[in-house]
Amino acid sequence: MSWYALWGALEIGLIYGLVALGVLISFRILRFPDLTVDGSFPLGAAVAATLIVMGWNAFAATLVATIAGALAGAITGWLNVRLKIMDLLASILMMIALYSINLRIMGRPNVPLITEPTVFSVFMSDNLPDYILRPLLILALVALVKFALDWYLGTHSGLALRATGSNPRMARAQGVATGAMVLIGLALSNALCALGGALFAQSQGVADISMGIGTIVIGLAAVIVGESLTNSRRLVFMTAAAIVGAVLYRIFVALALNADFIGLHAQDLNLITAVLVTIFLVVPLLRQRIRDRKRP
Repeated sequence: MSWYALWGALEIGLIYGLVALGVLISFRILRFPDLTVDGSFPLGAAVAATLIVMGWNAFAATLVATIAGALAGAITGWLNVRLKIMDLLASILMMIALYSINLRIMGRPNVPLITEPTVFSVFMSDNLPDYILRPLLILALVALVKFALDWYLGTHSGLALRATGSNPRMARAQGVATGAMVLIGLALSNALCALGGALFAQSQGVADISMGIGTIVIGLAAVIVGESLTNSRRLVFMTAAAIVGAVLYRIFVALALNADFIGLHAQDLNLITAVLVTIFLVVPLLRQRIRDRKRP
């Protein structure tokens, strides 16, 4: 695999690191099976791309895209908390609705951004190639988001969010408004996913209606890969592991697609994802069995 392909895998992996953090919040911390991600990721791309083409500042467009993702997550939570719709079904309903909403926002299946200014354009320099500069900029942003998330989860509201996911009945007994925590958690989760979608569209030069397909699987794969690397349950390490897992996942995919002797192509991406997730789910179980056999 060439250095260019490696930097490309790192760039996409870091962007999906934001998705992995969002999935970590909903699936691991809040214990909410949220499939809204498959809609909020392209929602962020659609909103950012449409506003940039309309002449908006790229940073303002990215911020609005992030807010749109938060709103989508909050609606999923509202369907579950207020209308008492089952969590999984509520997220599926929102995911389906977002497909049409994203088409409405873009007005067509895709919006090209190749000639438009993006958040990366401001930092472009002749001294450093863009394929190296973009991953570095995204790394700085992902690190900032990670530390901000770590800080939030240590606050009173963050602890209430974690308590809601761990034991909602006990949390309510302690005076925690668990319904509000579900709305906040899903809004935060999908805001991160929409931010990732906005950056992905600006990085790849296009926002496409189909770019959200399988996003939740990629996010879960990143979380699972990251969890296989550490046994610590401290959130500081869990958030870092999710980001590292996303990067490793993309590198594994790039290696598989660039290995000529394997014979895989771009259309085999879902197959690669399924195999990788299976491997990283089985490895911890095999480790535990080996430890059990070694015990007297």
